[in-house]
Amino acid sequence: MVCLPECFSFPYEPKYITKYAEPIPGKSSEMLSRWASDNQVYLIGGTLSEREDDKLYTTCLAYGPDGSLLAKHRKVHLYATDVPSKFTFSEAGFLTPGDKVTTFDTPFCKVGVGVCYDIVFSSFGELYERLGCKLLVYPGAFNIYNGPLYWELTSRARAAEHQVYVASVSPSRDETAYYVLWGHSMLVDPTGKVVRSAGVDEEIVLADVDMNYLDSVRYQLPLHKQRRNDLYRVVVPRDAETNVAPSDGV
Repeated sequence: MVCLPECFSFPYEPKYITKYAEPIPGKSSEMLSRWASDNQVYLIGGTLSEREDDKLYTTCLAYGPDGSLLAKHRKVHLYATDVPSKFTFSEAGFLTPGDKVTTFDTPFCKVGVGVCYDIVFSSFGELYERLGCKLLVYPGAFNIYNGPLYWELTSRARAAEHQVYVASVSPSRDETAYYVLWGHSMLVDPTGKVVRSAGVDEEIVLADVDMNYLDSVRYQLPLHKQRRNDLYRVVVPRDAETNVAPSDGV
């Protein structure tokens, strides 16, 4: 499986997100499909700036080894920060949030897809766990202000609390950019251990995902059986395959 970072094809800045927005299917999505089929790999294609009517979405597409589209995830949680006298940023000013929990199946495991700020929300990760995912992939673009605090912390937390592998995939850093990225792509195992990580420059991170090890971690500490669901629970509001809510009559 090959995973690309968020905004892999353009700088992360509002003017470029608008400039390079395109429909799906479109030129970039067709390119990703070709890459997957030409190399016969599962490809999680970072994010594209998707334009639909008058709305913009940050959208991640996943393709199978035959080039078929397996999943489309629109970023659910829109990022906003205000670091006094240093940096202010709000995606709500130009992006529309998605409304879907996104998974797809492979011969190895079910995979859940989130984008960037989606990783911060533990309940969102638990939805994926309850849907049977064993690998969560988050193309992300944390910056140099929030990245040191939350990038590794949230990656390790989501992996350990849901006993899944987490791949957090960032673009490299450009110190001259308007939005300076944190970098440090990584794969984290189901105990929260960082298996392999990158620095701030362009780099290919190669790592193995061991489903037998994941199963042994869950057997030794069966967190999913020990939750007090009589006191609290995360409810799956929509079917991950159909995006239909129980309230819609299903």
